[in-house]
Parts: sequence; structure tokens; C-alpha cells
Amino acid sequence: MKILLIDDEEKLALHLQKGLRQAGYAVDIALSASVGLEQAAVGGYDLILLDLMLPGTTGFDVLRTLRAFGIDAPVMILSALNQSRHVVEGLDLGAVDYLRKPFELEELLARIRTVQRSQAGSRLVVWQIGDLRMDLASRQVTRGEQPIALTPREYQLLEQLMRNAGRVLSKAQLTEKVWESDFDRGSNVVEVHIHQLRKKIDRGFAVPLLETVVGVGYRLKGPLEIN
Repeated sequence: MKILLIDDEEKLALHLQKGLRQAGYAVDIALSASVGLEQAAVGGYDLILLDLMLPGTTGFDVLRTLRAFGIDAPVMILSALNQSRHVVEGLDLGAVDYLRKPFELEELLARIRTVQRSQAGSRLVVWQIGDLRMDLASRQVTRGEQPIALTPREYQLLEQLMRNAGRVLSKAQLTEKVWESDFDRGSNVVEVHIHQLRKKIDRGFAVPLLETVVGVGYRLKGPLEIN
């Protein structure tokens, strides 16, 4: 699941990004409304987390603009404004949920899972390459009839590779999407995780899917099907 967080509180945004990434989500941050709208227009996000108190504008205006632009990604409002009128206005504008600050990360994760489940009936949420399947709603991965248990980081890595099926992703690109901004790009952590992921999705199967392109990066071979 690819998430955009629009919030001008940089410390909080980085904290949430780290927690959500550890839970297996791909998360981008926008610290202003204008940047958020630009990223939302081109990013193909599955969920937008939106603060209401932004410099020079409000989250309500951002939500209106998103819908005016035809961007229909689910929006969850995160705000310290906790009066009922704020909640009602946000929901009436089309937000799928309203979470009052401060909140615990576990509550946010639970609400995100609720959004995923609610979207499962109305959107295509199963990705497939060959006999490798990823159910984005249940977060279950299978190959053939065999369930594959992944760590949150492995799941996020596989999600990025499946999202870009057939395309080579460099170590730097995977680092940017899957690991925190303070990650040591000189380490071999990406290679270690690719090795573990390859063992889980390819070992014992006749056709290997995860390919290393020497000197360039990694890719999953085959077209992506959405069911």
C-alpha cells in the first residue's frame, strides 16, 4: 500500500513515516499543501493522510482540490482540531476517517487496515505475476497454493517490485522507498533482504521470478495482472 502523508509538522511526519514503513507500508511525506497536491497528482497513492492545519491553507481546501482534480484516493484526516463540526465537515467533504491528534501509532495502523478492508469490495486489490499473488487488503502473499510468510520489510520490498513489474529498480530507489531517510546507503542490507525474499518466493519453484541485473538493480520478471 502506497501512502502520502501531508503534514507540516516535520518531526511528527518523520516519526509516522518510520512507524508506517516498519509496518510494511510505502510512505512519502509532503510538508506543505502545494507539494502534497503535486505528489498526489502523479504518485498513484492508495491512501492520503491529511493534516488540517497547514501553512497558508487548510486541509479542507486541500481535500476539495484533490476531488476537483479527480484524485479519488481515500483521505484520512489527522488533526488536533477535535470539535464535532470539524469532524463533520471533513467527513462531508469525502474523508473516509478522522483521527484526532494526539494518537497512538497502533490506532492509526488499525484504521488504515479498516480502510484497506473497506476498499477491498470496490477496488482491484490482488496483484499477480505468474503464480505469485499479493492480496493488498489481507496482506497475504502466496505462490501457487503455498502461503509465503514475509516480514514487514520483505512485504514492502516485494510490493515495490510488483508495483514496478518488469522494471529494474536500483538499490538507491529501493532504499528510498523501503528504508528510512537516515539509512546507510553503503550497507548491504538491501542485498540481504533481496536474498531472503528470493529464497521465499523462488526456492522450490521451477520458474524464478526475482532477477538481479548486475550493476543495475533488481526486478520481477513478467507482466503484472490485477484481479
